[in-house]
Amino acid sequence: MDGKQLQQQYKHHLSDYSTWEQKEHAGEWMLFEQNMGRYLSIDETAFASGELYTIVTNKEARGRRGSIIAMIKGTQADQLSEVLKRIPKRLRRLVEEVTLDMAASMNATVQRCFPNAHRVIDRFHVQKLAFEAVQEIRINHRWQALEEENIAIDLAKRQGRAYQPDILPNGDSAKQLLARSRYLLFKHPGAWTREQRQRAELLFTRYPIIHKGYQLSLRLGEVFRHCTSKEQAFKKLALWYNDVEEAGLPSFRTLARTIQHHYLGILNFFNNRATNAAAESFNAKIKAFRNAMRGVRDVEFFLFRLSKIYA
Repeated sequence: MDGKQLQQQYKHHLSDYSTWEQKEHAGEWMLFEQNMGRYLSIDETAFASGELYTIVTNKEARGRRGSIIAMIKGTQADQLSEVLKRIPKRLRRLVEEVTLDMAASMNATVQRCFPNAHRVIDRFHVQKLAFEAVQEIRINHRWQALEEENIAIDLAKRQGRAYQPDILPNGDSAKQLLARSRYLLFKHPGAWTREQRQRAELLFTRYPIIHKGYQLSLRLGEVFRHCTSKEQAFKKLALWYNDVEEAGLPSFRTLARTIQHHYLGILNFFNNRATNAAAESFNAKIKAFRNAMRGVRDVEFFLFRLSKIYA
């Protein structure tokens, strides 16, 4: 059976694609106001060639039929607001909570279109920034280790001898230790393997500043795991901020200022402990569907098929 021919038959004859009411503007936006709910997520994803689409989903649909409220090409607040304001105001005013990331355009869109909703910044985006701050410290040390090795190699050549790097007890050189420690710094110590635990001990002994950054990232995660109210979380964040100031790590100072600027949305997490996991999961479904289709050649038809499953 010719798969391409079957697809063409489905597109032009078996499906109602030719009479689809969203067809004319689907490449720019799709809207399904009947799927509106009280708890929404807003996020972005890429279909093909890096083109970004913003997706608004109903969290109560749990990633099944009725999930998609809107899919809009682009991420600019004016574009998004123009489309979302086509939804009747009475429905938009019923929205109680929207989870999102720290993007200014998303925040402005939610503020304009869902005025009664609490804007909840996803805790995992905050934690991701902390992990990235730790990785920046590790990468800086890795570049330094590479340069030190280059200098040592040049010196060995001038002295007419073969270069032999210092080998640590686990068999790594300093350069390898820093490269191979990447993944363990994303994990809680309780999730380390035996080899990762040994590598972490060597890493933290040799580079205490990485250990300091890693501890700060863990303490930030504990705020979200253990606090049960906004007031408690606010106090814990203030203490964490003091620890950051004392540590004097530039990447964490930047993170602390970012949290200060977005603290209201971050603290709204403690209303219902809502996250943007539903949106991330839905994005994964779209990517899996895209891979099953072996890419997106016809964007409008791809969106049509997506809407049949999830809208």
